[in-house]
Amino acid sequence: MAAMSDELDSLAFALDKYRDRLQIAQVDQLVTDSARRNEKRPAWLKIAVPDDMVKNVRGSQNARDLVLLVQIPREVLERAESRIVLPGEVRS
Repeated sequence: MAAMSDELDSLAFALDKYRDRLQIAQVDQLVTDSARRNEKRPAWLKIAVPDDMVKNVRGSQNARDLVLLVQIPREVLERAESRIVLPGEVRS
């Protein structure tokens, strides 16, 4: 879980300080093939990405960018569009 915390901290920092340098794409727009899980194999997605990203993911461990797959739950998306601020929410 420590690695997940580090990744979340890195994502929060990048969103706060370097938003203009992030590359974001909806996964559903990148999917070229997929399969649901069955008894013989796990579920999988095949996505098309730029060659530089492939080199980055497969390159030297010390020279890689952090590439994440982030899921934002539908409830969170609906809350983002609401003008009502709930207890515990901070809006800027």
